[in-house]
Amino acid sequence: MMRTRPLKVALLGCGVVGSEVARIMTTHAEDLAARVGAPLELAGVAVRRPSRVREGVDPALITTDATALVKRGDIDVVVEVIGGIEPARSLITTAFKHGASVVSANKALLAQDGAALHAAAEEHGRDLYYEAAVAGAIPLIRPLRESLAGDKVNRVLGIVNGTTNFILDKMDTTGAGYQEALDEATALGYAEADPTADVEGFDAAAKAAILAGIAFHTRVRLDDVYREGMTEVTAADFASAKEMGCTIKLLAICERAADGGSVTARVHPAMIPLSHPLASVREAYNAVFVESEAAGQLMFYGPGAGGAPTASAVLGDLVAVCRNKLGEATGPGESAYTRLPVSPMGEVVTRYHISLDVADKPGVLAQVATVFAEHSVSIDTVRQQVRQDGSGEASLVVVTHRATDAALTGTVAALRDLDTVRGVASMMRVEGE
Repeated sequence: MMRTRPLKVALLGCGVVGSEVARIMTTHAEDLAARVGAPLELAGVAVRRPSRVREGVDPALITTDATALVKRGDIDVVVEVIGGIEPARSLITTAFKHGASVVSANKALLAQDGAALHAAAEEHGRDLYYEAAVAGAIPLIRPLRESLAGDKVNRVLGIVNGTTNFILDKMDTTGAGYQEALDEATALGYAEADPTADVEGFDAAAKAAILAGIAFHTRVRLDDVYREGMTEVTAADFASAKEMGCTIKLLAICERAADGGSVTARVHPAMIPLSHPLASVREAYNAVFVESEAAGQLMFYGPGAGGAPTASAVLGDLVAVCRNKLGEATGPGESAYTRLPVSPMGEVVTRYHISLDVADKPGVLAQVATVFAEHSVSIDTVRQQVRQDGSGEASLVVVTHRATDAALTGTVAALRDLDTVRGVASMMRVEGE
């Protein structure tokens, strides 16, 4: 039997995502009530600019005093979609203290202070859900936290930023340069006016921290994630990738060490074989590949950003939290019992694709091979091509076997010191083999 008294929802933020949340709550009110077991009432909407017209939102609900809204005491669930660290952090903890559970899409805050927020939620007996923080509409956090709770996840490998995937896809399929592809992404609304958070990997790194923490039942903060942007990726890199039967993606990679004693989390561009499922992810789509002991390989794919897709994930969490509220229960909280350390990037085992400009003379290949041997890095393949421009130089491409990242970067540094090496044209990790 459905409860007639509504559950009251406070919305913090009414931008692209928040306005979609409000719209869906209104247009799908009957369905949501049936799924929850009680009506949902939008009780207030906190914004910074109250004069802006928000279609479908009752102006009487608009307030600029977000703190007063979450302190009301009659709010059952607070939906936070304002982003950033403050005032979001203070508003969420205040909501817990005054009886409300929280649904958030705030990846930056959760990556930085997730442990403290979970502790506050547990202290006050409230829920903290954040499916929308990682991959938009793609169900990912709940499968990791609940569906795979009885399994052991060893690796999470994914494309978790639509802007960078759009740019790299255009560079791959059309031959466009980085700036040209970025300009197109901006014109289509995929890239912000300041794209730094996306193209330098900050957005993906925050998501990697959240995913690693959930997948490996340990605490991983944003500062633990190695981050490398994709602004230096060139058309020449894509040409090299194609020669290897690969493409290039900006990947978030979370791994459990082979001995199970540590984890790693990193974000960087990488070559992946065209046969890998992630290679076919086009445009601004996201996809995450999960490898676990019992379930094997799973792939989650879909739109990773945008108002409606992200709102879909928010509403899914809202329904779950409201059901918990009616049942006088809470859902899964933080699971960090393993307390595994996060290894630095230098200890991560990777492969490299290295393109060198070298002098076209006898003995160069032997010198290069000696440097690799001195750093205990085994060579997989070598390809040399003499330039026909009369420069007396050649291009030398080396693909390594797997070695520690520290050994590989040390090798490249030593190669730069050789008189016969004119320069390192490119170096990129190879994943997904």
